Amino acid sequence: MVVGDKIMLARVLMKKGAHGAVASPPQRASDLHLEGALKLRSMAREIVVRAGEVLCIPPHMPHEAWALEDTVDLDVFRSPARRLAEQDRRLLRHGR
Repeated sequence: MVVGDKIMLARVLMKKGAHGAVASPPQRASDLHLEGALKLRSMAREIVVRAGEVLCIPPHMPHEAWALEDTVDLDVFRSPARRLAEQDRRLLRHGR
């Protein structure tokens, strides 16, 4: 994860079958899918995003994801998601 004053980049790895809980970050996010496939649900709509595709998520849009395959994403936030960055730092520190 790289956090700057105006941008945050996070590489996200998900194993097949993993579930990303419902989130609705306050900043816009763009996700570049490098490998694998994710099923995303937002509101009542579901889509599948595959390697090479980009997904743009508006601010405060509730969404969740399921890894249909082992997946590698690059998540880009326009402004730093400080709470997410701190949560990830805590997880890294404690090895969980």
